[in-house]
Amino acid sequence: MSDLIHMPWLARRLTVLDSTDSTLIGVSGTVQDETRRTIRVMTENGPLTLAKDVIRFTIDDEEIDGAIVTQRPEDRINRRYRRT
Repeated sequence: MSDLIHMPWLARRLTVLDSTDSTLIGVSGTVQDETRRTIRVMTENGPLTLAKDVIRFTIDDEEIDGAIVTQRPEDRINRRYRRT
């Protein structure tokens, strides 16, 4: 796990790789906002709010499991994660 998980994600490119909701797979766009449980992405079709705990996604080509980052962005940045 690299340092990207500890950095702010605003204005970065996000692509959904896997989800319990099959309609979200392949969604991509620029991160506009992040809350404890959601990420708001500006897609080609407008803004879309994604639940973190049901998606696996990439940001800048790094794969992230949304279920492990379900905390506020300011808490996520300072948190220590186990290496997998």
